Amino acid sequence: MVLERMEQNAGTRFLFNLALVVVVVAGLKLGAPILLPFALALFLAILTLPIVVWLQQRGVPRSPAVLLAVLVDVALFGLLVLLASQSLNDLEGEVRRYGFRLSGIWTGWIESLEEATFPGANFLAQYLNPEILDLDPGQLFSFLQGTLFTAFSFAGSAFLVFLILIFILGEATVFPAKFRAILGREQGHSSRLTKIVTEVQEYLGIKFFISLVTGILLGAWCWVLGLDFPVLLGLVAFVLNFVPTIGSIIAAVPAMLLGLIQVGAGHMFIVGVGYVLVNFGFGNLIEPNLLGRRLGLSTLVVILSLVFWGWVWGAVGALLAVPLTMVVKIMLENTADLRWIAILLDKAGPDPGGPGVVIEDLGD
Repeated sequence: MVLERMEQNAGTRFLFNLALVVVVVAGLKLGAPILLPFALALFLAILTLPIVVWLQQRGVPRSPAVLLAVLVDVALFGLLVLLASQSLNDLEGEVRRYGFRLSGIWTGWIESLEEATFPGANFLAQYLNPEILDLDPGQLFSFLQGTLFTAFSFAGSAFLVFLILIFILGEATVFPAKFRAILGREQGHSSRLTKIVTEVQEYLGIKFFISLVTGILLGAWCWVLGLDFPVLLGLVAFVLNFVPTIGSIIAAVPAMLLGLIQVGAGHMFIVGVGYVLVNFGFGNLIEPNLLGRRLGLSTLVVILSLVFWGWVWGAVGALLAVPLTMVVKIMLENTADLRWIAILLDKAGPDPGGPGVVIEDLGD
């Protein structure tokens, strides 16, 4: 009788949970002007908190320690924007020449295929001719510039982000005591919360460090090969490395195109080999060892998270898609009745030696 009643209510519970999901998603989308700066400030606070702790351990009072840590963030952010802006200004003067050069290379390839009587040459010449496609380098640059500036659009609300950051860091040392007072004797909840915060901080810290090293190495690789704008290419690699799989592919495209335009197809191949080696080494060898098998997402989840967070919060949401999804996954892993969702999100599936998902016996 009890089982029949539970089966009858299963559909109602499903619809109720689905309605809750719709309400939460609508709230995230409508509240983007407030929630997005808060999310950025929260991620910065997690990355900056070790600096505050390090300063306090050396006798610096809490307020000056927070101020110094925020000044470090402001300096790094300003340097990033300055380098990107300068590179984009220089790129604007060269993009038209790049466009004409690329059109000439494409036309030469089509003519070579036609001379070799390649079966698809007529189709390529008829439907993918640069004149038919109306390739305008100015429009191409406008699209690229708009995309990059959209990615840095939170600069307009940087004051709000850093203001929230200051208050989060100021309260960081008080939050643990508050949670202990709220939870009282339920030490299990307190330790679980501490574990969640620690794992999120570990993930973001390692991911930031790996992305930074990846950007430096790839920028240096482009500089060694004589490509234009190695600083901009390194910045693009650093930012897009936060997006697994897809990000590294997108970051390699402009560098390979520059190699093709400046030198030729052989140079483009050499540039691509460098990107493959660096991203393979960090993405498949170093990063999994540092993060552990558990801190990974399946490729399907990565793509869906990009689509979802990009739709909810725009370009900045797409940039934060994987870190946000990873935070959700860590929280689900530390919640017994929702751990099965974390297993679905995981890249490698359940750990045979792990605790697994416990399904309670409903009895008779």
